[in-house]
Amino acid sequence: MYFYFYNAHALQTCLTNLPQEILEMKYSKQVASSPSPRVIPPKFVPLKAHGSNRIPMARRGFGTKGHRIPLLTNHFNIEKPSNTLVEGRVLEPPKLKFGNDKDVLPRDGRWNFNDKGLMNQMQTLVAPTLITHWAIVNFCAPCDIDNLCRDLLRCSKAKGIDLREPYSVIQENQQSSRNPAPIRVELMFEEIQQKLPGPPRFLLCILPERKNSDIYGPWKRKCLVDHGIVTQCMAPTCIDDQYLTNLLLKINAKMGGLNTLLSVECLQSIPFVSSIPTMIFGKVLSHSGSDVPSTAAIVSSRKWPLICRYRASARAQSARVETIDGLFEPVSPERDEGMIRELLEDFYQSTSKVKPEHIIIFRDGVSESRFEQVVNVELEQIKQACRFIRDDEWDPKFTMIVTQKAQRTNFLQPKSDAKVPPGTLIDTKICHPKNNDFYLCAQNGPLGVHITTFFLIKLVSLPMTCKSWFILWHMFAPIWYAHQAAALMSQFMKSDMTSNSRGGRGGFTQTPKLHENVRDSMFFC
Repeated sequence: MYFYFYNAHALQTCLTNLPQEILEMKYSKQVASSPSPRVIPPKFVPLKAHGSNRIPMARRGFGTKGHRIPLLTNHFNIEKPSNTLVEGRVLEPPKLKFGNDKDVLPRDGRWNFNDKGLMNQMQTLVAPTLITHWAIVNFCAPCDIDNLCRDLLRCSKAKGIDLREPYSVIQENQQSSRNPAPIRVELMFEEIQQKLPGPPRFLLCILPERKNSDIYGPWKRKCLVDHGIVTQCMAPTCIDDQYLTNLLLKINAKMGGLNTLLSVECLQSIPFVSSIPTMIFGKVLSHSGSDVPSTAAIVSSRKWPLICRYRASARAQSARVETIDGLFEPVSPERDEGMIRELLEDFYQSTSKVKPEHIIIFRDGVSESRFEQVVNVELEQIKQACRFIRDDEWDPKFTMIVTQKAQRTNFLQPKSDAKVPPGTLIDTKICHPKNNDFYLCAQNGPLGVHITTFFLIKLVSLPMTCKSWFILWHMFAPIWYAHQAAALMSQFMKSDMTSNSRGGRGGFTQTPKLHENVRDSMFFC
């Protein structure tokens, strides 16, 4: 890049903010031999580099086909800053409890549900579900359905899931595959209604493409909004026991089953969660573009003292607005149609008529300059929704935490290119001296730079110790669930805008309401 601009345009560029993941690159022969101001910029051909080699590459410099470039600091006379040495600690990984009542520890930050336990027996799920009246739908994907059914039934039996034989396998004909995606979905549901005796409880959908399939959005919308049918999509590539096990975990959770429990959850020893009725929120605001409405999604825990079951609520709002608008929406002196009221009622109904005394709120996707604005506006709306219930004896306490994954603070082990292990926590030296903030590497990064999440505790209403905080942050997944729900609802809106030809600038599409059969399920997992 430097030599191209210097030779072609007599410009000396200055690169001051390069990422650590620099890949070795090549110039194309034509551009490298005779650069010209009118020629197309050089094509960079990235070479595939293993994750363990990327950081040493960035430190050594990178080469091209014609010549080798030394360290960038030698070209631009930039003094290379030294890394800051900080002290960190590794939190003990949370223990999971399977159906055989045994605690299982992760390996390299991951749990393998195919590992065999005592007496060479597979791990079973905590609460496997019964799945009957289901069918398989194939959208012209090259797949051996017979082998898939046989392997799926075998893996489900090993996990304790009572998966019966599918009632029917419905194949899409070749003529229908030439139609647009919404029409293909409509024709497939006509086939389902003709071949099945009644509405199925579950549909396994086989898509022709692994990613970015145009059928995914219309199919999910048709099942979850119009018919209230739980569905799971899959692609027929690299299907093995590990893939089928992961698929069954999602199916079991969507159908109301329970895969695992935290050991501290079984013992009811989670600090300030197991002792008092606690409700956990995870909130995100997803932006799809300037001409597409943004999607606000909130997930909330249910069936306290459990913390592994969640319900989602999502709304569309004006594009590029940084605060969530639909938290509190009073339409009359006695009626509130906001998302918080909906989730509070669900917690009350699913927890034996108990109201939460402590509400923990996780908020993701907030820029540093908007911390105070988002916290003050959204927290006040949540409090207004609680006061609208008009219960003088109910005064819940609030704790709000802002998280940031899109930040550029990365951590390495000293005198080594190895990444820090999962569970690494840094809360000294580089953190604010007065704010309650810290960095946590909660997951294992197999390739590239380790993703670190920044936590900022904006409001604390209970006298919790540091150890209690760190136990909480290492276990909960409401933010990830909220992102999944927002992405799915965005697919619904894009499908509606495409089918109704309302995708122009300034158009607005409301988020469709889910069918009552799937409204309380974990359809987003």
